[in-house]
Amino acid sequence: MSFELKNPLFEKLGMKYPIIQGGMAWAGTGHLAGSVSEAGGLGIIGTGYWKADKVREEIHRAREVTDKPFGVNVMLLSRHIREVFDVIIEEGVKVVATGAGDPSPFIEELHSHDIFVIPVIPSVGLAKMMEKKGVDAVVAEGMESGGHIGSLTTMTLVPQVVDAVDIPVIAAGGIGDGRGVAAAFMLGASGVQMGTRFLASEESEVHDNFKNAVVKAKDIDTLITGEIMGNRARVLKTKMSKNFVKQERIEIQKPKPDDDAIEDLENGSLRRAVVDGDKTTGAFMAGQISGLITELKPVADILEDTWSQAEDLLN
Repeated sequence: MSFELKNPLFEKLGMKYPIIQGGMAWAGTGHLAGSVSEAGGLGIIGTGYWKADKVREEIHRAREVTDKPFGVNVMLLSRHIREVFDVIIEEGVKVVATGAGDPSPFIEELHSHDIFVIPVIPSVGLAKMMEKKGVDAVVAEGMESGGHIGSLTTMTLVPQVVDAVDIPVIAAGGIGDGRGVAAAFMLGASGVQMGTRFLASEESEVHDNFKNAVVKAKDIDTLITGEIMGNRARVLKTKMSKNFVKQERIEIQKPKPDDDAIEDLENGSLRRAVVDGDKTTGAFMAGQISGLITELKPVADILEDTWSQAEDLLN
């Protein structure tokens, strides 16, 4: 007897596995997102601060790989937000995931085009607020995740969010195999989101230096930038990230910290890691689960192996 999916949203999307690929800026390309959806999960294109034309291009690239539903992650702080939503609506995308802001001004419009809205949230308060605004589900993301993070762990955040809202809760942060998926379901989640695991896939288009860094990482090989100056993000330990933390400590001791100095260090660093594999100035955003990932695998194998292991534990 197989474990039953309890997420009506996933059923409507025709997903084989209750697994979403995290919408990672620059790394979440149309090719990767399309590959995840084609294999039975839900792929998400990570737009970051892309302009509308780039978003449209990646949507078309996803459709070269699959005719199944996929989503687009929208950074709500982007100054291109209106144009990006116009493209999403015009292209008939089925799911919008959001981060860094409040999607409520756009929810009614997106729903009128039969688009599901799923914000990423780091706290119970935000989950309850999003439910009141009318979103379709929330991704409860723990601080184990790569990229920008909150302050609660997945183990503590997910069950509290599950108890606080009636909409589906998707667990994220520190999930890289079936054991993590099974644990998330035991906490009450009705699906999971994995980001770092898909970075180390054959279909991932991040630079080989990035993929190899994830595969070679140990359990203690991430650190958090922005702890002092704000805008916390988890990255692999590199020359750049260590220097970033050092620079923060220097700036915070000054009468007036130089925010521009920190911003200059950060700007473009993710793109340099993903596209160029720059080990000196690139920000290799990845989660603590990196230490569990030891090989590159096809997306289809990642999904099948992960869910097979989870089912064995859940049944």
